[in-house]
Amino acid sequence: MVLKTISKIIGFINQSIAAIGISAGVAVAFINVVARYVFDASLVWATELTVFLFLWSVFFGAAYCFKKDAHIAVTIILDLMPSRIAKIMLLLSHLVTFIFLCAVSYYGYEYILLVIDLDERSIDLWNIPMWVIYLVIPISFAFAAYRVAERIHGILSTSHDKILKESEAEMILAELGEKQSDNKNEHVKELNNMVKEVEKKTGGML
Repeated sequence: MVLKTISKIIGFINQSIAAIGISAGVAVAFINVVARYVFDASLVWATELTVFLFLWSVFFGAAYCFKKDAHIAVTIILDLMPSRIAKIMLLLSHLVTFIFLCAVSYYGYEYILLVIDLDERSIDLWNIPMWVIYLVIPISFAFAAYRVAERIHGILSTSHDKILKESEAEMILAELGEKQSDNKNEHVKELNNMVKEVEKKTGGML
């Protein structure tokens, strides 16, 4: 129950910051363009604020992608391996990812301590302390590491013969199949066969 609550909170934070960051960044950039070319009065702080908003949006959006398992992954080798070996390989890859994310989060925290000691501040953005901006690194990577830990737990608790996910194309076709009436099942099967042929030719990148 506690872990589910933590998961929901992290998901809400990731989604909110990603959505607000990209929306606010676009809005600030648009306002700055209008001010520059229409009123000939560029906002000095707008460029830096836009960069910081996009930065937070990207990092927290990437952390959220770990929940959806939406990061790019090449599974050609996994598809060729026996399911038991594929499970071990998948577990190892997630373990390496988890260690990397934890390391970046930790050293990001160490870097923030250094920035605080140096009292580094923004030049154009109201002289705010830069450690506030750099908080995105340890927090977002810690959230991503938590998501990977969830994935590792899921892999360990899943049977090896069910461990490999269906391809994106197969999942879309499965959803289409559920929505189609019985008299269109043959059409869905034909599409499924077509997709499998395309995946063979593209090395499973579809």
